Amino acid sequence: MSNTLPHRPLNSIYAALPTTVFEVMSQLARTHEAVNLGQGFPEDPGPLDVRRKAAEAVVDGWNQYPPMMGLPELRRAAAVHYRHWQGLDLDPEAEIMVTSGATEALAGALFGLIEPGDEVVLFQPLYDAYLPLVQRAGGIARLVRLEPPGWTITREKLAAAFSPRTKLVLINNPQNPTGVVHSRAELELVAEFCQAFDAYAVCDEVWEHVVFDGRVFEPLMALPGMRSRTIKISSAGKIFGMTGWKVGLVFAAPELMKVLAKAHQFLSFTTPPNLQVAVAYGLGKDDAYFTEMRAGLQRSRDLLADGLAGLGFRVLPSAGTYFLSIDLAGPTNAPDDEAFCRDIVSRCGVAAIPVSAFYAEDAVRSVVRFCFAKSDATLHRALERLAAVAPGR
Repeated sequence: MSNTLPHRPLNSIYAALPTTVFEVMSQLARTHEAVNLGQGFPEDPGPLDVRRKAAEAVVDGWNQYPPMMGLPELRRAAAVHYRHWQGLDLDPEAEIMVTSGATEALAGALFGLIEPGDEVVLFQPLYDAYLPLVQRAGGIARLVRLEPPGWTITREKLAAAFSPRTKLVLINNPQNPTGVVHSRAELELVAEFCQAFDAYAVCDEVWEHVVFDGRVFEPLMALPGMRSRTIKISSAGKIFGMTGWKVGLVFAAPELMKVLAKAHQFLSFTTPPNLQVAVAYGLGKDDAYFTEMRAGLQRSRDLLADGLAGLGFRVLPSAGTYFLSIDLAGPTNAPDDEAFCRDIVSRCGVAAIPVSAFYAEDAVRSVVRFCFAKSDATLHRALERLAAVAPGR
């Protein structure tokens, strides 16, 4: 029997995807033993009490299938948590579902809403999973190009993207990779267009707790007219700084949730019960945990931002997430962001991510993203190494 594959084509969307820039830069970081500010995860292991709850639950608790929609105690805890933090009144029985991470939740929402030929409005730079999932569901992407320094959503941009064929808009707020937190006025524009074109909003809000400078996060679901047409997606991994914990939370009106649940049923079906027990406990932590978490990350943001600015780089504002960016336009001689990232990882031993990798077309090619969710020692070491390529050197 031949060991060669048959010559029938594989799925054209996935077969055509290139190696991701994250994999490329991570490999270069390993090769050059670089300080890795490319991948977005903290060095801190996460809150000890939450981790202990997970350990206790796996040893002493239930390890068979949990309910498909999620453990009732987690869904109740989520309802209390989001009523307290965002003023949302959610029915834990009919409007909250647990998934194996936010990416699974996104896939389920897109597969559950999109019919072949439906148009989907996406904002770029965009998280790399969005476009292939939309395409695999049969959707047609309508891309809205955002630019530095403000990455602002405008009426003109939305008017050019929405049409009578628009089924939904997918918005990431706070946004990876830019660190922008969209303003109330921008969210009201999105809500206005969704209602005018009878479109749904799929809201990737995984960074909702990671906002800085006294900001209060506003979910799109809470805006007038959006409650029944919004799917809100959250991530315990981001809330607690444990990105390996693939526990997502989905919030939607009952009629939407019925379809989302069917998509979830045939993707992952359930999520490890010990993690659900621990997340339920974690969501009930007092306000001090969340405010101190934000304060610590804000201090790390400022350390890296001040250091980069002191080296002569043009630092763009970061209002949330684990990321801040520099704009190479003007102060450096780098031909583009990818060339700069390849240069600094080989010459300085610092890994970063070119933001052009987050565009599907017409990319901004001057912006480089760094992750600041690292220890002071790591950030200082990166800054010392980047002095070799500093514009102010």
